[in-house]
Amino acid sequence: MSKTMKDFVAEARSTTGVVQPDEAHASEALILDVREAHELAETGQVDGAVHVPRGFLEARADPTAGSAHPELSQAHGERTPVYVLCASGARAALAAKTLIEMGYDARPIEGGIQAWRDCGLPVVD
Repeated sequence: MSKTMKDFVAEARSTTGVVQPDEAHASEALILDVREAHELAETGQVDGAVHVPRGFLEARADPTAGSAHPELSQAHGERTPVYVLCASGARAALAAKTLIEMGYDARPIEGGIQAWRDCGLPVVD
């Protein structure tokens, strides 16, 4: 039987767990936004979040690669939690699972940017 996107997301969530938006906001964790640039422009972004589109995650998260993102690599080395944000939570769950497999401490932010905004947490438009 083949898997659907829903299956992949459910499997990822069972591996990673989730973090609530208000908990993520109050923490010292690195917030990683895996949405596309046009999505940030449309719905705003979390101030101070690191932006790496999902399609570039593996290359930017590998601390041994020349393409590694410095802040993300630093989180890997220091074992700083990485809370992953997307539009609704699905891509974030898949990205968090990948980061865990790469040695990071990662969890998706439940409900994505919409839940973040619904909690009244700040965004930069």
